[in-house]
Amino acid sequence: MLIDPHTLQNDLGRLEEIEKASLRLVVQAIYDYREIAVEIFREESDIVADIGEDITREALDRMGMAKIDQRLFGKIDYKRARYLFHPEYAIKQALFVDSKAEKVSGQNTATLQTSQFSMIVRQVRSGTTIEISGTLPQVLEIRGQNYITTIIFVKYNYTEISTSQNRLETITVAALPNGMLQDMYNPRADNTIWLAGRNAPSRGEAFRVRLSFPKLKAKSAWRVQSIPVAPQAFQWNE
Repeated sequence: MLIDPHTLQNDLGRLEEIEKASLRLVVQAIYDYREIAVEIFREESDIVADIGEDITREALDRMGMAKIDQRLFGKIDYKRARYLFHPEYAIKQALFVDSKAEKVSGQNTATLQTSQFSMIVRQVRSGTTIEISGTLPQVLEIRGQNYITTIIFVKYNYTEISTSQNRLETITVAALPNGMLQDMYNPRADNTIWLAGRNAPSRGEAFRVRLSFPKLKAKSAWRVQSIPVAPQAFQWNE
């Protein structure tokens, strides 16, 4: 009944299907919660990153899913082992959803650490071609069970009204490709979805990279969805 996640290496269309279905789940959860999200951003005085994390967790917990009783670890805000059901198959999935919050001027990117992706970053920095591997496995093995890893980012784009109040403008939800899809999304340094990260190697800072939403969207439009605040209507971007 359950398919082995390793077999997706030879069935990339199915892997894309799994990631698209997962993105739809997260988008629907955030969309259903968007009015509350606006209120929370307006009323809360916490650090915006913490506010975003709380909203994502509350929205997904409210939605619910077919959970597996297995704890996941990692530097990502929301982690769930779950079953993903499709009419033709079922699979065990490690769903990772990370939250970002940034002023609208930075809405086109999300800054990532290597622990937050399973792809290889191929890009040119300061005239030099680099290849840096993400440390999140493509398939997570826990106690003899295999889980396909799926990474989704929720970016809360806000305007600062005062030192204690922010206005949520839009929410970007993006599905980062699993490393098995490397050749489709980042085959070479000059064919990439990445921008240079906000780290300074000269100061010994850990490697970071920025996921470019426009570049990812150009590769596959459905992977980046923009949710407006109410009462504006949302339309799935195919």
